Formats: sequence, C-alpha cells, structure tokens
Amino acid sequence: MSLIGDAVSVEHRLAVIGRFNERVDAAQQAAEPTKAWVQRSVRREGAPRCPVRLRRVSLELVLRYGDALADLFVQYPDDITLISAYDQFVGHQPPGTRTPIDPVRVLTETSSWIDEWGTRWQHTDNGAGAAPVAGPITDLSKVADYVRGQMPDAEAPGRLDGAVQRLSRLGQRQYIVADMAAALWERYMRVRGMGAALEDVADDAHEMGYLLDALVEFHVALIRRWGGLGQVDAIQIADEFGWQRSLLMSRSDFQRTFAARYRAICDAAHEQGMAIVFHSCGNIAALIGDLIDVGVDVIDPLQSEALDLVWVAREYGGKVAFQGGLPEQTLQTMTPSEIRDEVRRLIDVLGSPFGNAYTIAPSNLILEDVPFDNLVAMFEACHQQ
Repeated sequence: MSLIGDAVSVEHRLAVIGRFNERVDAAQQAAEPTKAWVQRSVRREGAPRCPVRLRRVSLELVLRYGDALADLFVQYPDDITLISAYDQFVGHQPPGTRTPIDPVRVLTETSSWIDEWGTRWQHTDNGAGAAPVAGPITDLSKVADYVRGQMPDAEAPGRLDGAVQRLSRLGQRQYIVADMAAALWERYMRVRGMGAALEDVADDAHEMGYLLDALVEFHVALIRRWGGLGQVDAIQIADEFGWQRSLLMSRSDFQRTFAARYRAICDAAHEQGMAIVFHSCGNIAALIGDLIDVGVDVIDPLQSEALDLVWVAREYGGKVAFQGGLPEQTLQTMTPSEIRDEVRRLIDVLGSPFGNAYTIAPSNLILEDVPFDNLVAMFEACHQQ
C-alpha cells in the first residue's frame, strides 16, 4: 500500500518520516567525525575524498521506501548535514501559534496554505514540494507598507529553536549547513509573482530595490543569529536564476540589481566564520563568475542536464567549491551501472583535479519514481571512491 496521499493518515506518515529522520541522524551521530576535512574541501585546501550529501530526498521517496532507505543512510552516512529551523514552504511559526500548519500534512496531500511571508502555496497529492500561487504584493506602490507591517522579523522569538537540538547532537562531528532557503530573488518572486517580478527587474523599479534591501537586512540579521548558535559551518541560500537553457534575466540585470546585495550577505556569513552555499538551478553558466566575485564559496546544484560540467570545471575549478551534479531528472531511467559510471565521471571532472573540492549530491530532490536498485548503486558509488 502506498504511504502517500489523502488515504493514509497523517499520523502514519509522521511516524514513517519521524523514524527515518531519527535513524539517519543517529547514524550520523555515531559515524566517524568528518567535519574537519569537509571544511578543507569547501575551502579548496585539499581533502582525502569528495564529501557526500545524499539526503536531498523528497518526502514521497521516504514514504515509499521507509526503513529500506534509512538502512542505506545508516550504512553510508552523509558527510554534510543540512539543518533547517522550520519548513521553507511554511516559515517560522512562533511559539503559541493558535492553528499551526503541519508541514507533513500539507506536503503529502492536496493542500493550500499561506506562509509567514503572506504567500499562498499549493501542493497536489503525489507531487513533490509545493508551488507559490499568489503573492501578497499585487500593487508595487504598497511595498513600503508590506515592509513596515507584514514582512517577518528575523529576531522573532524562537525562530531558530527548531534547529538547536540537531545542532547540539551533530555540530561537533558533522559539517553543518544552515538552510535559509529563498533569499533575494526567489523571495521577491514569491511575494510579487514571477511575471510582475520580471517586469520590476526590467523597469529597475525603485520599490523593488527598497524591498530587496529589506530582505538583505533580514538575512544579515538571521545569519548573525545562526552564527550565535555556534558549530554552524555554512549558510545555504537558494535563488533560482536559470531556465534549463538560459538565464531568467540578463547578466547585466543581475549585476545591477543583485550583485552588491549578495556581497553584503556573503560578507555577513564570512564575518561569522561561515561559508556561503549558493543554490540556483538551471543554466547559470553566465553568472558563476559573478557569484564567485561576490563571495560565494560553494556553487550548487550543478544540473548536468542544463550545464556543461566539463566547461564549468575548466573555467572555475579551484576558484570555488562545487556541489551537486547527480542527474536527478534521469535517475529513474538510468541503469545501476550507468549511475556508477556517472558518479565516477563527476568525481574525475569536478573533484579529483581540484583537491576534492566537490560534494557529491543530487542536483535536486530525489523523487519517488527512482528504483531502489538505482539508489543502492548511487550510495555505493559515492561512498566507495
């Protein structure tokens, strides 16, 4: 029986996901510490092998394979742990929230909800993740009102409480990446809508700059709070600038609108002794140099379906660390042998020539349609370097 969808109780789904998370975290806690040499990999100082981060899995995959998937993570623990204080599609829910949103429920059945930023989300049964369907700022002239009266507060009580327990268990042994998810462009699109956001960029709207500056302040404050917890090694931000074949906007638009603002975020992380992992899907080849210039330490997720990874390595290897590359769009159709060959190719192209400054990871969430034998091949190949 499928464990996905409205027919299965949320309590049962919670139990399966909870058991999976407990087992995987326990395995990482018991594994040999890898924090120090992963730091060397990220800093491009030479590492004994490429770090592995395979826990980029959809809830649907966990619900399909359950304990069998957990067994793989127990046998082959990740070297990097991504820690979130709350679900990115829901946002922070302060202590005492009267009707809290249950992320497992809304992300595993047909649902619609509004997050802390005022964005309405929708999830369709048997889909992965969620999609924003309406933003709170339909009139650009209302941006200042939004910033003053509706925008979330980075200093809100309890904002990072959801991360503290895992951080205390794993922070001394594992390389810890704090997930801040959508930062500037992605967040702006979610509160304005994609079409309006692209028009705002083209118009170089003053109001857009006002909101982006407020978002920078929010993230700088949040980075300092993460830094205050100690043991966090890196901050991950996610802003999608690429289609499969091209950029969402021109490089000059990016440079004019975003570059200096990302530099402020990177500087804040570096002041706290933390690296910046920048997640942007699609073909972002034209922006990689700009991201390096503003201070990004790790480029993620390097979608091999959208980027020429040999070219990326030739142009930027040794100047930045890489993460991702495993082709999640085709994992379900590849054979186990092809997956092993692809892992070896990625290490040879992105890792070995640059002191293993490459974290092997899927280029996005692994979906439920990937055969289990393919998962086994992926785990074995990544860990048996």
